[in-house]
Amino acid sequence: MSQVEDKLAELGLELPTPNAPAAGRAGAVQIGNILFVGGHTPGNLHNGKLGTDVTVEQGYEAARQACLNCLADVKVAIGDLDRVKRVAKLLCMVNSAPDFGQQPLVANGATDLLAQLYGERGAHARSAVGMGGLPNQQCIEIEMILEIE
Repeated sequence: MSQVEDKLAELGLELPTPNAPAAGRAGAVQIGNILFVGGHTPGNLHNGKLGTDVTVEQGYEAARQACLNCLADVKVAIGDLDRVKRVAKLLCMVNSAPDFGQQPLVANGATDLLAQLYGERGAHARSAVGMGGLPNQQCIEIEMILEIE
């Protein structure tokens, strides 16, 4: 097991089994030493809009789960999570009520997990934006860009 997966186990977390991508798509695509990870949601964890249906705390938990789902596809793509040299960028799309403005607090669920797993290599540029809706009433969707060794 990799060092990153050992850290996941210490946190009481594990990588989920990735879903097979729809025809014509891939969970992650590597070009050179850059890995582009497609949008991942937390599954059926806390569906709805932040600010009406879902609390910031629930959104934080959902962001962490969406990040784990991303990492599951990273492992499929590169075989070993320890090969991540740097987390470069996260795009966190938060299903938000019109007056909800705490998207960064929700996105911290993913950011904090990556810091716990990768330390300084996990420090990344990030966008946390509100969306009027996401597929299947998901509360968050996350994309990642990684540098791979």
